[in-house]
Amino acid sequence: MKKLTTFSTVRLKLAGTVFLLIVPALLMAYIYDVPMGCLAVGFMALVAAWMGGEFFVRRQVQALSATASRIADGDLTARTGLPAAADELGQLAGIFDRMAESLGQRICDMERLAAFAQFNPYAAMEFTNEGRLIWFNRAASELSLSVGQKDPSGILPEGAEEIIRDCLATGRSRLYLETKIGRHTLSWSFHPVPQNRMVHGYAEDITLRLTLEEQLRQSQKMDSIEQLVGGVAHDFNNLLTIIQGHSSALLARPALPADMASPVQAVSSAAERAAGLTRQLLMFSRKNVVQRSRLNLGEVIGNMNARLSRLLGESILLQFQSPEALPPVSGDAGMIEQMVMNLSANARDAMPAGGKLLVSLKPVAIGRAYLEAHPAGRAGAFVRLRISDTGTGMDRATQSRIFEPFFTTKEIGKGTGLGLATVYGIVKQHEGWIEVNSEPGQGATFDLFFPILEKAAAAPKRRAGGVGGGAETILIVEDEPLLREMTREILAAYGYKILEAATGKEALEVWKQHHAAVDLLLTDLIMPAGMSGVDLAEKLLADHPNLRVVFTSGCNTRALDAELRLRSQARFLPKPFTCAELAENVRNCLDRNGVNY
Repeated sequence: MKKLTTFSTVRLKLAGTVFLLIVPALLMAYIYDVPMGCLAVGFMALVAAWMGGEFFVRRQVQALSATASRIADGDLTARTGLPAAADELGQLAGIFDRMAESLGQRICDMERLAAFAQFNPYAAMEFTNEGRLIWFNRAASELSLSVGQKDPSGILPEGAEEIIRDCLATGRSRLYLETKIGRHTLSWSFHPVPQNRMVHGYAEDITLRLTLEEQLRQSQKMDSIEQLVGGVAHDFNNLLTIIQGHSSALLARPALPADMASPVQAVSSAAERAAGLTRQLLMFSRKNVVQRSRLNLGEVIGNMNARLSRLLGESILLQFQSPEALPPVSGDAGMIEQMVMNLSANARDAMPAGGKLLVSLKPVAIGRAYLEAHPAGRAGAFVRLRISDTGTGMDRATQSRIFEPFFTTKEIGKGTGLGLATVYGIVKQHEGWIEVNSEPGQGATFDLFFPILEKAAAAPKRRAGGVGGGAETILIVEDEPLLREMTREILAAYGYKILEAATGKEALEVWKQHHAAVDLLLTDLIMPAGMSGVDLAEKLLADHPNLRVVFTSGCNTRALDAELRLRSQARFLPKPFTCAELAENVRNCLDRNGVNY
């Protein structure tokens, strides 16, 4: 029987079994003289058994064997193809087909999961319980190359083996583990797979996200500082207006004693210097008045070369680069010059041993790809002003604070801390933005972006001749009592009849009684009690369309509606102002002698 098991097919084994049984049967029939009929019956039974095995066993087994072979070769769609039957082999064939179906589905699921991990945009890795890296996807390889490493093993966090062992020992994941590789910050998470004694690790480069978050925090901080500084400067401007108004009125008196003229002049000069400080604060908070015109920055900055050379000194080389054809921008030439002077002065102080300052201009187009890394900007066409020095440079901590008012790295008494704050405010007032790139010992580069002008700005008209008075009636609306009193005294001295109110609501009451007599409204833009100067002017103009209007404020005119300015031909008088400036603006407005926007 053992010899039969060496046959290669079931058919040979069946034939051998029949032959093995027939030979003894014939021998016994001969010995015992068994009738041939009985022998024939027995022989036919063996043949029937062989034929049954041929048709009902061997073929089914052969189908099962062929299907198993195809599956082993990778054909997961192979099935036995045998008809459903209730016998054991039919049941076996059905079970085999279901098993093949389940196996194919599981392998498809595994391949889908493997593809998901392999093509995942985030770096994925697998570690043994000993901390050995045994698999990583394409993203992990690309991440390692992006940070200067040949393979993912070079970017693993310090103590990775201990982290992996701890994950498996405790069954807990380790999340939000940050590591630094050069300028890149990677965020890691490790998840144990206890059934396989493996740990899966995932990494993400969060450098850009952290940069954007820091820029957002910086922007929010600067907005808060702007509001605080703007409010302080507004109140301070009211006080300076009182000082300058009274001092200029005293100095205008022809009979002022000589011993009084000198102190009054000193007060007036101090007020002017204080007004300059306030203007810087207002520039930072973007509330200073901008006198816009069509500018070619190449001409504006090119004309500053002599002044910049004197400012920098002989030890610093100044280079200026600008294309011949530069698109115009809308801006205040004085503010632009002050901005360049401030940046140049800072660059000079950063190069005590000498160096080079490069000032260059270039038209640029900002697109979506650029904004992904520079969210402070916006898409469009701009003129970029770049000021680059070879000085001491700045670290990240210093860069995060350089635009704060009164922040300075200079010695006490050698800087006010308003230079770069003023630059920041000027750029923002010109609807632009500023970017800084610096490293300690590598100098600093400031990039300032100004939107290109599409149409020319109209030049303001000016009145020729001296300042005159009149007999018209003026309604003064000012919430600061001392300032309101000073304004009343100045205008009364020029012969005007004066009505006054502290708020918009009080002004409406005065208007009800004297609306027929009022020729001009002189009102502060920003007032309490829920009614601004603009709101008040709109109400009065609805009753009296020919009413003249002069707005005053220490802030800019963004609160003024362009249609209102055009309809009323209103004028704007920035604080602080002298008595002559007040009288001139009032007279020009009454005479409709141009507008000053």
